[in-house]
Amino acid sequence: MHLYHDSLEIIVTSPVYLFDLASRQAQWLAARQSTISGNIANANTPGYRARDIEPFGDVLDKTKLAVVATNGGHIGLDATRPEGTKIKKADTWDTVYSKNSVSLEQELIKAGEIDRQHLLNTSIVKAFHRMLMSSVRTA
Repeated sequence: MHLYHDSLEIIVTSPVYLFDLASRQAQWLAARQSTISGNIANANTPGYRARDIEPFGDVLDKTKLAVVATNGGHIGLDATRPEGTKIKKADTWDTVYSKNSVSLEQELIKAGEIDRQHLLNTSIVKAFHRMLMSSVRTA
């Protein structure tokens, strides 16, 4: 179902899709936290280059939805599987004498961003769960 408002398309989704999206973002946040933790762990390793993973929006853009035939008359499509999360070299603020590009300040800022995104993600899921539970109770 699509709604159009001032040349802006707003997609109305079902709660099931929202929970799936929240789950995917939680997996992405875990992968990013692991990458950032690796950067912090290698802060004193000579020649280590700081890494980060691609933004969540880019991951979603590459994700293909699986096509399911619910009727024998449907035409089948070759649905590809989503690609894995790619790790890229991160932009850094400075490089020290040892050619190490890890900035602890920058990595801690990223860790804080991950924490805030995770809190937002869980808050949204909690709110939708409460709405679903209240609709079940009243029905």
